[in-house]
Amino acid sequence: MKRRTFIAQTATMAALGSVTQVMGTAGLSLFSSKVKCGFIGVGARGLGTLSLALLRKDVLVTAICDIDPITTEKAVKMVTDAGQAKPILFTAGNQDYKKLLDHIDVDVVFICTPWEWHTPMSVDAMLAGKAVACEVAGAMSVDECWQMVRTYGKTLTPFMIMENVCYRRDVMAVLNMVRKDVFGEMIHLEGGYQHDLREVKFNDGVNYYGGGVEFGEKGYSESKWRTSHSVHRNGELYPTHGIGPIGSILNNNRGNRFEYLTSMASKARGLHKFVTEHPKGGANHPNAKVNFRLGDVVTTNIMTANGESITLTHDTNLPRPYSLGFRVQGTKGLWMDVNKSIYIEGKSPSHKWEAADVYLKENDHPLWKKYEADASGAGHGGMDWFVLNAFLEAYKNNDPMPLDVYDHASWAVITCLSEQSIALGGEPQIFPDFTDGKWMNRKPIFALGDKY
Repeated sequence: MKRRTFIAQTATMAALGSVTQVMGTAGLSLFSSKVKCGFIGVGARGLGTLSLALLRKDVLVTAICDIDPITTEKAVKMVTDAGQAKPILFTAGNQDYKKLLDHIDVDVVFICTPWEWHTPMSVDAMLAGKAVACEVAGAMSVDECWQMVRTYGKTLTPFMIMENVCYRRDVMAVLNMVRKDVFGEMIHLEGGYQHDLREVKFNDGVNYYGGGVEFGEKGYSESKWRTSHSVHRNGELYPTHGIGPIGSILNNNRGNRFEYLTSMASKARGLHKFVTEHPKGGANHPNAKVNFRLGDVVTTNIMTANGESITLTHDTNLPRPYSLGFRVQGTKGLWMDVNKSIYIEGKSPSHKWEAADVYLKENDHPLWKKYEADASGAGHGGMDWFVLNAFLEAYKNNDPMPLDVYDHASWAVITCLSEQSIALGGEPQIFPDFTDGKWMNRKPIFALGDKY
């Protein structure tokens, strides 16, 4: 080989090697037609996401990080049963995820860990050039939200908050109706997280969910970490399921924004009652003496720049059926998911509710029409498939993430602001403008057409 040819080819290979170091910010690896995925956290939520990812032909699961040997073993078996090579494991403690982020055979990471780890792991992943798909939760502090935004601004590493409820079929049909002006100008919206989670928060491992009154070190699965938030915090702890779809409808951060909120919390009785009346608990059980700070019902009111009002309700510690409590109301009518009803002035019988089914079917979102068969059987009524697909397709095509870091920050910060408002007797708390004014000119992109 001539010296000049050797130098040229060596330089080319060196350049390609450099590219692979930053391929997480530029779409698919030059050396593979598949997205190389690392999973950080393979508990209940992580395993669910992993199972969906393994059904795709464009995904390779190359690395897994978790400190629980039982769930890690389950995850490895799922990968190898799917016909893929055994992934590299990172199990040597809470900081071992950083070694996963250094691995060249990881393009994107799915972060499915307890809430307090979302920000440090996402920040480290963006700094490492790994595209981030992060599970939902409220933030631990306002500063955490700024960390996420500023890290993204510095690195431009793709980041998506995996809020699956934004893709719920009825919610997307209502979004479609809002865009068609069926409800008129938006006036008031409601949502929240209303879900009896007492058996999730107290769990001794006899059954996957339920079966005991233990949490923390004696607990199992989510009860190991989730219940401590109810002990130490009082606020809207889990805002994104309710506010995510509302944000999409109101074009939050894209011509509109949340301006301020006020919050109040009821007294806390539900978790204490559960412990004292449970067969494995009782008045003398140690957890019967725990002072739970989280009010059983937390109500948060939000005002937007464009004048719409929003009410969020957090209700997880009392007996109740599941409902996110959506209400979308405009100058021409409203929809409510609690009784699956709708009223459109001039179309509905005067002052009488109609069943919403016909309207929802007629206004089924193009995404659901296109991908219904693909999403069939996926978790949470199919919406888990949609949020995973949206992230991976946006990444592969180097497109903006449909639910981006600004969405995440403005949703997650509600937790911290509500805590502050409650502590100050309902005093209004101002939302930071995480876009630094760009919200006025940014255009809506979520679920436009049938792309993703």
